[in-house]
Formats: sequence, C-alpha cells, structure tokens
Amino acid sequence: MSVHFVFLIAYSLLMVGVGLWVGRLVRSGGDFFVAGRGLSPGLLFSTFLAANIGAGSTVNATALAYREGLSAWWWNGSAGIGSLLLAFWIGPRIWRLAKARQYLTVGDFLHDRFGRGVAGLVAVLIWLGSLSILAAQLIGVAAVLAVVGGVPPVVGSLIGAAVMTAYFAAGGLLSSAWVNRVQLVVLLAGFLLALPFAVAHAGGPAALTAGDVARLDFWYTSGAGSGWTWLIVLGPAFIVSPGLLQKAYGARDERAIRWGIGATAAALMLFAFVPVIFGMAAAAQFPGLENADLALPSILTGGLPPAMGALALAAVFSAEVSSADAVLFMLSTSAARDLYQGFVNPTATDAQIVRMARWAAFAGGLIGVGLSLVYATIAGALTTFYSLLTVTLFVPVLGGLLLPRAGAREALAAILAGVPALLGAHVTTGGRGFGLWTPTLVGLAVAAVAFGVSYVTPRRTTEIPSRSS
Repeated sequence: MSVHFVFLIAYSLLMVGVGLWVGRLVRSGGDFFVAGRGLSPGLLFSTFLAANIGAGSTVNATALAYREGLSAWWWNGSAGIGSLLLAFWIGPRIWRLAKARQYLTVGDFLHDRFGRGVAGLVAVLIWLGSLSILAAQLIGVAAVLAVVGGVPPVVGSLIGAAVMTAYFAAGGLLSSAWVNRVQLVVLLAGFLLALPFAVAHAGGPAALTAGDVARLDFWYTSGAGSGWTWLIVLGPAFIVSPGLLQKAYGARDERAIRWGIGATAAALMLFAFVPVIFGMAAAAQFPGLENADLALPSILTGGLPPAMGALALAAVFSAEVSSADAVLFMLSTSAARDLYQGFVNPTATDAQIVRMARWAAFAGGLIGVGLSLVYATIAGALTTFYSLLTVTLFVPVLGGLLLPRAGAREALAAILAGVPALLGAHVTTGGRGFGLWTPTLVGLAVAAVAFGVSYVTPRRTTEIPSRSS
C-alpha cells in the first residue's frame, strides 16, 4: 500500500471528523439548509471556491490543456466570469428576497414567483442533471485513487461518496462550509507548491508547448466546442446554479455576498492558469496517454518528490470531494423541501424535512457512484449537467428577478421549449451544434424567445401566493 494512499485515507478521516464536530451545532432546518444565515465573507469565499474547484476544474481542465494547450483556461475562467455576475448582480437581489421571505432553496423562489408546478418541474430536472455532475466528481476521485493505490473505479467512487456524504449529512451547509475551509487550504497549498516542481521536471517553461506553438493560442476553439465557447455553456450555470444560490442564502449580509463571491470570481480566474500549466507539462512529460483524465494524477505522482506528490494529490482529492458535497447539498435540500414537503407531505415538521434531506443525500451518493461507472469521461458528465442547468434555470430566474409581471406561463414556456430544443440539437448534431450555436446556446435562445413571446401575449393576471405567507 503506497504512502500516498495511506495519506489520502487519513485526510479523509480528518474531513469526516471536522464535519461531525461542526454538525453538533445544527439544531434546525435553517442551520442545515442555510447555515443560520450567518456565513461571513471568509466562510462564503471558502465554501464557494471549494465548491467551484472540482473534477472539472482540476482533472478535466488539465486534460483539456494536455490536448489543446492554453485555451483550456476558459473552463475555469468562464466560471469566474459567471461568479462575478452572481456577486454583484444576481446574488444581492436574491439574497434580499431570501431573507425577507425565509427562502431555504431556489425552489422556494420559483414557488413564490411561478407556483408549485414550476418549482416541482425544475426540481426534477435539476435532480436528473445534478446526478451527472456528482458522477463527474466521483470519476475524479476514482482516478486519483486508481493512480496512487491501484483501487478499482467502483471502490474509488464508493470511498469518495462515503466521505462527502458522512460530513455533509452531519450538518448540511454549516458542516460543509467549515470542512470546505480545511479543503481549500490543502487544495491551494498543494497545487501552488507542486506547480514549479512539475514544470521543472517536464523540462522547464520552454517545454510546455511540446514543440507546437499553436498550443499557446488563448482563443483556440476545436471542433469539440472547447476554448472560449465554454463561456456559453459554463458562464450562465455559475450565475443560477441552485447549489450556489442556496449557499448565497447563507450569507449574513449583502456585503458578504459581494466580498465573498467577488473574491471567489477573482480567485477562479487566477487559478484557471494552474491546471493549464499542469496539462501542458504533462503533455511534455507523458505524451501519448490513452486517457487524458489521467494527466493530472500522472504528473503529480511521476514528476514530484514523494512528500510534495502526496500533498498535491490531497489537493486534487479535496477538489473532487468539496464539489461533490456542493452537489449533495443541492440534491438533498431540493428533494426534501421542494419535492417531499412540496408534494408529498406539505405539513412536514422541521425535523422531518432535515431527516429527509439526510436520506436524500445518502440516496444521491449511491446513484452518483452508479453513474460514475457509466460515463466515459468527466467532461461528458459535466457538460450534461451544465447544459441542462443553464437551459432550465437561466431564463426563468432572471425573468423572475427582473420582470415582476412574469408568471408561471412564461417560466413553463421557457422550460418546455428550451429543454427539448437542447436535446434535439444535441441528438441531431451528435453534440456538436451548428457552428458557434452549440446545443446549449440553441436551447437557451429558444427558452428566451418562448419566455418573451409568452410575456407579451395578453393574459388574465392571477396572483400566486407566497410560500412564506
């Protein structure tokens, strides 16, 4: 058994221990769902950044850079740009509503603005899409454990699922926020300390192009829709993701939103260069890898001193698990509040809702393990989630915030037109889209048109009662 593997298991136990310790403070649904609305700018920064740096931001971004070079910056850079808009535009607006009306989930906002039917439909769609991103994080965990310990994929996924489910179920957002702080320290220290060693071992900065200066083209876009076109797929998702919006609900005030999430945006755009450099170094040192997802764990185990490699692998492990717990947060809270209380047991007590959220977390973890064995790549799993999330939520959330007269008809029109358009474009073009019109952009455009047409069509005005009333 390798030293790296033993180190990761010990680190996993530490994360679970911190989560269980903080979980003792959780006394109500408000503590579990929104951390008592008391997150400082520092805690908000750590839980947002840890959630946003996951399998896609590390393993997949490194794989993109391994294949295509500098243009892989756009994977994480797009998340940073979307986070800027969340910090200074959408976040403060929806936080004010969440505090005034005691929202616990994005479904509460949708219920208030568009009615129970829209909230339920979105909850189901997001559940389906979120399982894909959970699977992506577990694929990343399994890849790391396979490299350091020869662990089979199913065992690696089970280990990752067990760790993040244990500490999240203990205390919800409150436990996650404190565990994320530990993870973030390990994550940033590991990557930043390992980077110069990896570059030097690959042959120095001059070797990063692998003999092809085209790999330095920042604006490069391949036929697979990479490069700057990721901004279309990923940017909107980081503005309206239920998991991120619900973390924003936990802020103690608007200042915490602006400083905490704004700092996250800046950090993401700077961090975006880290996996790019790792990927280009891996291409120079390990050309011809059959699976590009192994580029990051390969360079961390084969290009660094043992102690440094252990810390760097713990950083990757932290990234995958922290993003996975953010997905569990989104899945479990939506299942308990929007589906269970919304449709199954409207009179559920606070304790029943929290208990259901914990059971939903366990169920989501198990399903995520199963899906991690189905998807071939991390990129495939993540693209499924981000596309569905963007087309389902972007137009209704913005319309609900900016257009007071918009109602259920507009939201349903956007969802029921946009999602089929997304799926149709994906199936008919094999996921390639029509030039710059990716399937996601097609679905988003159709959703916006459907929302707009419905909005300007004369209708009888009805008032939807607020859940908080």
